[in-house]
Amino acid sequence: MDTTRLVEIDGGYHVWTRRVGEGPIKLLTLHGGPGASHEYFECLEQFLPQHGIEFYYYDQLGSYFSDQPDDPSLWTVERFREEVEAVRRAWGLEDFYLFGQSWGGMLAIEYALKYQEHLRALVVSNMAASIPSYVRHIHELRSRLPGEIVDRMLAFEAAGDMENPEYQDLLQEHLYRHYICRLWPWPDAVVRTFAHISAPVYNTMQGPNEFLVTGTFRAWDRWADLGRMRVPTLLLVGRHDTMDPADIVEMGHRIPHSRVGICEHGSHLSCWDDQESYFGHLVAFLEDMAAGRPV
Repeated sequence: MDTTRLVEIDGGYHVWTRRVGEGPIKLLTLHGGPGASHEYFECLEQFLPQHGIEFYYYDQLGSYFSDQPDDPSLWTVERFREEVEAVRRAWGLEDFYLFGQSWGGMLAIEYALKYQEHLRALVVSNMAASIPSYVRHIHELRSRLPGEIVDRMLAFEAAGDMENPEYQDLLQEHLYRHYICRLWPWPDAVVRTFAHISAPVYNTMQGPNEFLVTGTFRAWDRWADLGRMRVPTLLLVGRHDTMDPADIVEMGHRIPHSRVGICEHGSHLSCWDDQESYFGHLVAFLEDMAAGRPV
């Protein structure tokens, strides 16, 4: 049975949550962005409930289904981490599974470093251990494009003209369709997510777009802290991701109890463009952890 609940958080704001299915494995999802929505996670409904995996949609503050206050001071990593804890308490989740994708993976790492006593296991999907690592890789990806394309992009960026339709078309054609989601046209749930993204949250924390990171979390770096993560952890990445698969493999070496799954045909949204591999890794990990099998 699906159940929707508005959870009150600090400041009197409310965030939208929904439970999908019923089962012994309880998985709280953290969407990307920042400022995206749960909508692109709709594909989880096709793969998880039939395996006894009860999962929770959750739109973070500022996102489409939740309150959208006009207060830039709210858009911090630390405040979002405490928001996750408020959602956990509201649903009474203990010994639960936390799943974060992209920015949600970054948030999941932050939550685990402070609150891992509540976690049975962790899934970090399509997220490196630092923003500088991510930036290095996306610059490398762009450097593979023809020089005239790169020069044209750089000219728009130097002029601060990132909303120019030509610039947006260049992003879509040469980067997004290859490294964000390789299905074309994009699935409706992905289109809706991008249409509903909260510009105030995204622009404040990330910057103008996926390939230009100028926001407040640009210095985030947890490489040195990965060894403190003691919960079993699954790390997922697409071979054609905006995150470097080599970084995710290195994360697996540093996190004591971890497993790495590489989706060979997938991109940043490998939950859509390489579903057989992605959900094969995810379901097997969750079932193994529920059964007490080793990582």
